[in-house]
Amino acid sequence: MATAREVMIPIGVLLDLNSPIGSMANSCIWIAYHDFYEQHPGFRTRLDLRTRDSDRDTVTAAYAASDLISKEKVKAIIGPQTSEQARFVINLGREHNIPIISFSATSPSLSATRTRMFIRTAPNDSSQVKAIAAIAESYGWRELIIVYENTEYGNGLVPHLVDALEAVDTKVPFRSVIDPNSDESHIVEELERLKQKSIRVFLVHMRGEHGSRLFSAAEKVGMMSEGYGWVVTQGLSSQLDPSGSERVENMQGVLGVRPKVRKSEKLEDFKKRWKALSVKGHEEININSMTLFGLWAYDTMWALAMAAENASGCGSLVSAIMATKFEGVSGDFDLKGGELEASVVEVFNVILKQPVWPGYTTDEPPMLRFGVPVRKGFTEFVKVERVFPSNATKISGFVVDVFLEAVKALPFPISYEFIPLDNYEALGGSHGDKNSREFDAGVGDVSIVYYRTNYFDFTLPYLESGVSMVVSMKHDQRRNMWIFLKPLSWGLWLTTGAALVLTGFVVWFLEHRSNAAFSGTPDQQLGIVFWFSFSTLVFAHRERLVSNWSRFVLIVWVFVVLIITQSYTASLASMLTIESLRPEFIDIKEIKRNNYFVGYQNQSFVKTILINQLGFSESRLKAYNTPEEYHEALSKGTNNGGVAAIFDETPYINVFLSKYDVGYAVVGPIYKTNGFAFAFHRKSPLVSYFSRAILNIIEDRDKFEGIKNKYFLTRIVPKDQSASTADSPSLTVKSFAGLFIVTIITSFLSFLFYVFSFLYSQRSTLRSINYEQTSFWSLVVHIVKHFDRKHNSFHPTMDRSQSRVQPTRSLETTYHSNVVTLNEDTYSM
Repeated sequence: MATAREVMIPIGVLLDLNSPIGSMANSCIWIAYHDFYEQHPGFRTRLDLRTRDSDRDTVTAAYAASDLISKEKVKAIIGPQTSEQARFVINLGREHNIPIISFSATSPSLSATRTRMFIRTAPNDSSQVKAIAAIAESYGWRELIIVYENTEYGNGLVPHLVDALEAVDTKVPFRSVIDPNSDESHIVEELERLKQKSIRVFLVHMRGEHGSRLFSAAEKVGMMSEGYGWVVTQGLSSQLDPSGSERVENMQGVLGVRPKVRKSEKLEDFKKRWKALSVKGHEEININSMTLFGLWAYDTMWALAMAAENASGCGSLVSAIMATKFEGVSGDFDLKGGELEASVVEVFNVILKQPVWPGYTTDEPPMLRFGVPVRKGFTEFVKVERVFPSNATKISGFVVDVFLEAVKALPFPISYEFIPLDNYEALGGSHGDKNSREFDAGVGDVSIVYYRTNYFDFTLPYLESGVSMVVSMKHDQRRNMWIFLKPLSWGLWLTTGAALVLTGFVVWFLEHRSNAAFSGTPDQQLGIVFWFSFSTLVFAHRERLVSNWSRFVLIVWVFVVLIITQSYTASLASMLTIESLRPEFIDIKEIKRNNYFVGYQNQSFVKTILINQLGFSESRLKAYNTPEEYHEALSKGTNNGGVAAIFDETPYINVFLSKYDVGYAVVGPIYKTNGFAFAFHRKSPLVSYFSRAILNIIEDRDKFEGIKNKYFLTRIVPKDQSASTADSPSLTVKSFAGLFIVTIITSFLSFLFYVFSFLYSQRSTLRSINYEQTSFWSLVVHIVKHFDRKHNSFHPTMDRSQSRVQPTRSLETTYHSNVVTLNEDTYSM
């Protein structure tokens, strides 16, 4: 019972309570809880344990952890039990600054040194790999097969195992990944497959319950007899009684590694009390179920209770846990780098039976067989040659070089040989499993297509792809009498015309009162507006301007006209002198409508697309093998034994166009596909490794571009043909928008200033108007009429040699209807 002066600290416990480890660990935690506070009655702090069941589910574990943090306000969480659950819960702990303390999430993928708020009170799984490598070296095993569960726990250690085994020259040519949810029949099926290999040594990395099912199935298929060797990692061996008293019938002769537990009085006392629990009514506790995980759980509880007391002074629970050191039931408790320091690793043999490996050291494993296509054309991708006089096979090409680089990037070596395949489609699986069984994987320019996934698993694509149509180009002979309109778009023609009229009107307005050339009858004045406007296009206007504002407008407009006319001339000259090219066909509908022949690459899935998706009749399809055959077929045309178009994947079309880059073009849409990849048998463990290797190659741009340039003459995509194959585009309004804006602003400002100047000159008259008796429109009409009268500086004639100015005179005008007298002031610009 907690006293009043004790501070209660809520602590979460998150375990799979219905699992053997969870049930056992929970009991050990509570035993440690009672032991600690019985021995430390004067402590000011006491842990308040809040236990939750994760029910062997990652989502449930994350939800339970969130509930402990948000509702129970725990200061730390012991658990969760598995590495998969730990990855999610650690994120919650980091977010809320809550330490996550696990004694069973041992996967190296969860790094305590790199993951803040994660503390591992058990050794990292990677601490055992050197001991396993030492076993392999001592027996002289040159190769072995790793069998592991497909979980974060299982996958996390494999790279470390492979590296350690390679260091002692032991290879891992095969791996077997078993899903934890697999039933016994699936495990038996997988073991039967492994039984066909010549390798007889297996390294098992699984947790107890999964490993137990594996060995039960191995015994059924006869793989626990002499001639087979089995080694288990500490994930399985740590769940055996460290005292060696537990007998596992179906694991006789199995070697294992695990942390060595040093005998101590504390350990012996704990084991006695553990066994005594069944006598006191705790029948649910199996006295033989104690494992290393139970010892680590006991010490974890003890360490956390000590840290909570020490943290009351320093305030940091994490720092207090990291600084805690004591002798626990599992040995010295000392956290370095956020995890329990690895102790001495012991190698043990279940029921002490010497393993026998008859004939193993001389047996060589079968090599992986990689099928490669024997191509007639497009040998830049894959090329198979016979080398005389030895008649050996030489295989090269872009795809082969990518494969060789991928092999180098694998975390383990493989033995392989290339098998030339005359039937290219065998790589694609179109003939079913019969052909695909001849090789282990396909190394070729194989496209990822859905129906092929029935037979193969594909790696990540190493080259993008899509299906395109390539057609011949023809000379454009369309020369007609209206070609002079084509340099400018209709929008630009209309805009230019509007700007012409606007400029003409503004100049007329500015010159009308003072220049005889812009006077006359309304018809004559309208004519001069259009005449002056359009004559500026060819700089043929003769009218002399007297207003500085109109000269300013004209200077800007002449500059705009100069730019437009020069651009028009250049564009028209280009159209008249350069012979442009046009595609023979621009879409598929035209080809289908005329029932023309089309071509495709022999043994390609493109044929299926042409028939099923694009609706071509099979009778109108022709198969070709080489770029030269493509060229010949397109040159002949559909009426002379050739084709109207070739359909193929873009990498092949790009190679074709790089050889014949004049006279052909890609038109129409590109039908996207999933790219080129390597094909492996279904569920092959090599797929993920080759995918990562391919990704590594692609991201190394210098290396990948170097491979491309070696086979594709520095480019796999042909040069841009748009300049030579397309008509010269018409000039648009957008091309001259800035000039038009300047012209409009200039005209508007000149017009505005002139109006203000005119009204200012009439200020005395405007003041004398009786606005109450004068309507607006009457006033406007009167001003317009007055504006139409000649200015006192009126020029009667305007030519290149002279300019005569009329003498200034006064004008008195009487507006009878409103009895308003207008006396015009002298006005000059």
